Amino acid sequence: MADQLKSREPQAVFKTLISLLLIAGCLWASQWQYQRGIDRHQRNSAIEAAVLRPIISLDEVAENAIAFEWRTIETTGEFDPENQILLKNRYFEGVYGYEVLTRFQLLDGRNLWVDRGWVKAGKDARTAPVITPIPKGEVAIKARLRLDRSLPQGAFFALPATGAGMISKLNAQSGLKSEGFYLDLIGGEDPLLKPKVAAQIPELSDGPHLAYALQWIFFAGLIGYGRILIRRGQILTSKEL
Repeated sequence: MADQLKSREPQAVFKTLISLLLIAGCLWASQWQYQRGIDRHQRNSAIEAAVLRPIISLDEVAENAIAFEWRTIETTGEFDPENQILLKNRYFEGVYGYEVLTRFQLLDGRNLWVDRGWVKAGKDARTAPVITPIPKGEVAIKARLRLDRSLPQGAFFALPATGAGMISKLNAQSGLKSEGFYLDLIGGEDPLLKPKVAAQIPELSDGPHLAYALQWIFFAGLIGYGRILIRRGQILTSKEL
């Protein structure tokens, strides 16, 4: 009988080690989810604060676009209808469509892309979507500044050529140059500038990360409690024997 108990002891130690590793993994996952929640909350707070700040001129942005993301800006320039792309796989209220991006030349000669909002896709792959015409000549616009990296993920379908990836990749493929940021058009002096469906601000929700963090702690507790119960049962059984 003593030999049987000794043979079970290494197995008990091994099972306990496995339990401790699982508990450590659960606690790590809990910390990871908690940190994701903190990061998301900070990001949402930064977006909310930037959106509510006063309108500024694009000239004030200079080379520090990162510090001005989500700020509403005013600038003047001219749209280039010959350089327009459609970002596919975009949905609005469950309807498939495209984001329309058009190149815009500033008065100082710099170029950037302007997201003119969402349009519904044509009835089939051969039917082009109906896009609001672009005002001719110089126009003053109001828009929200966005970084190139924050462009919604998707694939580019360019007119007339095709490209893939983010704005920087499109520039590389087409040989065009633009600033390292783009604009979400809000409106302007011409009524045609107001998008029917403007580019949307991301949903400012903290998400379920805190709940997931607590869930992983609960799992860790279950593993520990379960291991204690199993070990306790083995001890009681050995005593009965």
